[in-house]
Parts: sequence; C-alpha cells; structure tokens
Amino acid sequence: MIIIRVSLASSKLFRYVLLPVFSLLLVFLAVFSLFVFYWQYQTVQAIEITSPDGIQSLEKISLGGVDQWVSFRGQDTTNPVLLFLHGGPGSPEMVPMRHYNQDLENHYVVVGWDQRGAGKSFSQKLTPEDVTLEQIIGDTLELTEMLQERFDVDTIYLAGHSWGSIVGTHAVHRKPEYYAAYVGIGQAVHFTEAEKISYQFTLDEAKRRNLDQAVEELTAIGSPPYEEDAFLEKISVQRKWLFQFGGDVYGESNNVLHLLELAKIHLFAPEYSVKDIVRYVKGNQQSVAWMLDDLTSVDFLKQVPKLEVPVFFFSGRHDYVTAYEYVEKYYEALQAPYKEMVWFEHSAHSPNFEEPERFRLEMVRVKETVDSLYGEDS
Repeated sequence: MIIIRVSLASSKLFRYVLLPVFSLLLVFLAVFSLFVFYWQYQTVQAIEITSPDGIQSLEKISLGGVDQWVSFRGQDTTNPVLLFLHGGPGSPEMVPMRHYNQDLENHYVVVGWDQRGAGKSFSQKLTPEDVTLEQIIGDTLELTEMLQERFDVDTIYLAGHSWGSIVGTHAVHRKPEYYAAYVGIGQAVHFTEAEKISYQFTLDEAKRRNLDQAVEELTAIGSPPYEEDAFLEKISVQRKWLFQFGGDVYGESNNVLHLLELAKIHLFAPEYSVKDIVRYVKGNQQSVAWMLDDLTSVDFLKQVPKLEVPVFFFSGRHDYVTAYEYVEKYYEALQAPYKEMVWFEHSAHSPNFEEPERFRLEMVRVKETVDSLYGEDS
C-alpha cells in the first residue's frame, strides 16, 4: 500500500511539476536559440564584405603544430596587412575588434587571431608546456611569414593589446625586417612595478571616496608582488575595485554589466558558437595560470631597450592596468628609428574599444606616417 502511494505521488510530481518545468525549459531554449540565430544572421548581413577585391574568411590553421583560428577581413586585399595580437593572456579579441573597429577594414586587411589555448583555439589536449610566451612568439613569427606569402608583401603592421603587446614587442625585437611598424595598445612594460602603481592608485582612490569596504579589502591583500599560490585571488580583488574606479574601462563602474556586454557581443557573433564562448572562459582561466611566470618576468626597460621599426604607443590617459606612467617611461627610454606617444584622453586600458573612431583615425595616420618615412611601398 505504501509503495502504491509513493508511486502515485511520484507520478503526480512528474506530471504536474517536473514535466511542465521541463517543457517550459525546452520552449525557452528553442526561443533563445531562434533569437540568437536571428541576431547572428543580422550581424552577418551587417558585416558582409561585398567588394570584389575584399576578403572575409575564418580559417583553422596550424602554428607550431597546434590548430588555431584566424580571421581575415578587409575591403581590399592590396591594402597593408595588420596583425592584431589580443590581450590576456587568453583573452581573444577577434570579435570585439571586428565589432568596434569594423571601419578599419577599409584601410587594412585586419587579421584577428585566437592564440593557442585561447577562445576558438582552446583545447583540453594542451599542456602547460604547449602554452608559453615563447611558443606564442614563435606562432606570431610563423603566422607573419604565412601572411607575407599569402598577400605577397615584404612587411606587415603589428598591433598588440596588453598581453599582446608583450608578444608583439618580442616578435618585433627578434624579426624587425618582418614589420613595417609596431603599435602597442595599453603597452606592457614592467609587470611587477606596474602592478604596484595600479594597487596604490586603487587604494588611494578607495580612501578618497571613503569606501571602507574597498579600503579594508585592499589593505588585507597588501601591495604586490604576490606569492604565486595567492596571486589570482589577490589580483582579482584589486581588479574588482580598479574596474569600479575606471582604471580598466574609463567611465565604467560595473564589471558585471561590462562582462554581460562582452558576452552579448560574442553570443551574436557569427565567428563564435556557444561552445566557443565556453572555450573562451576556460582558456582565459587556464592561460593566466599557466603563463603567470611569463607575465611577471616582463621588464622591457632591460630586455628590449631598442626596436628597429617605427613604434607607436596608444595609451589611455586613465590606464591603471598597465600603468600609463610606466608606458611613458619606456617611451622616453626606447630607441627606435621613429616613435610616437599617442594619448587617448577618454580611455583607460582599451582605447581601441573605448574610442574606436579616434583609434581608426590614428591607425590610418600610422600608415600615412610610415609611408612618408619609407615610401608608399612600405
């Protein structure tokens, strides 16, 4: 009798609770999928390149024996090639670069790339030995050679954002003959010293705003450098408050809303599937953990005092991720055949996304400047 009653109760639970909930979930997923498909279709229409001399291609290639994804976009394949190196480590910018800087495709063949272990190029098969700064520098040089051959050019333009500026500086230092110019966006210089400046700014700002919770949390973690086993935990606390104070994205104060905006951009992007977004998150967490030693070893004032190509530093006036004061210090010390410090007054760490129109104009001017220095064939 008890068994029959339990069975009847289970049957009613399934019929009146679980089944309706499951059905609603299926309906929600179906509607959500149609919604995403619709907006991805709209994005495809909006970004389609119809020029007969243009290129739009998303390809899987092998670099250093590892499969990686590369995007090619441009209205004219005879325009100079611009290879963009994303931040992180492990934070691809193929999609936001296209979203915010699509007009740049009228002036360059823009090459976006998800580096090994990041975004679409993430793989569970990779080991810490496969994802290192040295490996990614090697991939950059190999990809550059592929681009030189594919587009029949002697040199290309190289732009690196944040972590990408570490990779880019090393690549240009090793093979200057490959590059027409180098653009460092949110240029990394000396990781440990920049983190000290960033921490002090955040603590001072917390005190100025009389935010007791922020002061308490920041005082508890102390100033960098941090021990390796506590690095990610402590740096996340500092970054939380840095974002709220506008030292990461100028004018922003809500990190959650910013992350939701990035998620929306990727969700509606034809380049990315839902699985790719999951890979993005996993790759970012994994890459930072694996390349922490590579990050903390950066000191370009000692390691790269000279670059043999024209150099342009694009720096947000409010950047306290890579600490604009240190970028200025490196700029003053750096030896180069030509160099410019370009300030973005309304940006923090990502002027390419925070001031996209100004960024486009400055990138066009980079090409014009190089042309004037070396001639139209540069």
